[in-house]
Amino acid sequence: MLRMLGAPGSPYTRKMRALLRYRRIPYQLLFQGSPGTEGLPRPKVSLLPTFFLPDEDGKEVAVTDSTPLIRRFEREFEGRSVLPEDPVLRFLDALLEDYADEWLTKAMFHYRWYYAADIEKAGAILPLWRNTSVTDEEVAPFSKMIRERQIERLWVVGSNDITAPVIEQSYRRFLRAFDAHLQRFPYLLGDRPGSGDFGVFGQLTQLALFDPTPMAVTLEESPRVYAWVERMEDLSGLEPGPWISPDAVPDTLKTILTEVGRVYAPFLLANAQALEQGAERVETSIDGKPWTQKPFPYQAKCLRWLREAHAELSDSERTAVDGVLAGTGCEALFT
Repeated sequence: MLRMLGAPGSPYTRKMRALLRYRRIPYQLLFQGSPGTEGLPRPKVSLLPTFFLPDEDGKEVAVTDSTPLIRRFEREFEGRSVLPEDPVLRFLDALLEDYADEWLTKAMFHYRWYYAADIEKAGAILPLWRNTSVTDEEVAPFSKMIRERQIERLWVVGSNDITAPVIEQSYRRFLRAFDAHLQRFPYLLGDRPGSGDFGVFGQLTQLALFDPTPMAVTLEESPRVYAWVERMEDLSGLEPGPWISPDAVPDTLKTILTEVGRVYAPFLLANAQALEQGAERVETSIDGKPWTQKPFPYQAKCLRWLREAHAELSDSERTAVDGVLAGTGCEALFT
């Protein structure tokens, strides 16, 4: 049985919990800060969720980062795969998962710590997810600490007065595009969920279901997406159907990819350039509007990994992928 340390307010915890449920992999969820977690191994970087898995020598170590964990579990547990066998679809799935994990999370963090009502709710509830058996007086300093720490990190994630319009308009466009796609298919790549679906779901557990400002936006733009998030929570009873054909990628999916190319692709390129030049800020234009934030080294790795995956495709597979991405803006990542 897998052991996972997490928290309900962590979109990546929710991503992995839903994935384990769908794949019917037994797991034990340990809440962050609960009794019995003190002696567990610690990861190099404290992130949620954290899994406790054997290393090459059989020693239990703390492992984080949902994307490589999904790939590891694909190797170690059979059945109900979330990675398409077709290389073209597998690449598209990886791109969509990366967009969810690294761009939609900007919207999640922005809404939670930018607006007063969202700050108030998150500050009050997040510390209680660690332990509900505390008094209001005991939890008050933790609420204050969480608010202050997370608001200070807004600049790192890319949320500020300059970028706010870009983030919020992008979220609305994504909701409309996803709504149109869900009218034809229950999941991004057909009749079964891929890793990209779980990536999107993780962020939407907070954007659509918890934080009041983006929840209202979600309900305004797409009650269908709201319902999809609730359904995705536990797909253990789903009998998966077929993936879409790589030769017939629907226009509704291309519209979603166009949103990826409109906002995430230019950010990835500008972020990588800023890091290469040793710049203290990413200064660029996204969707015709100014964008500025601190460079983010991890997202430079994401760009490298996407490019490596693109290069590893055969010539015919790469031609097929490039044909799908043509005109979406995503092609700029690989030229």
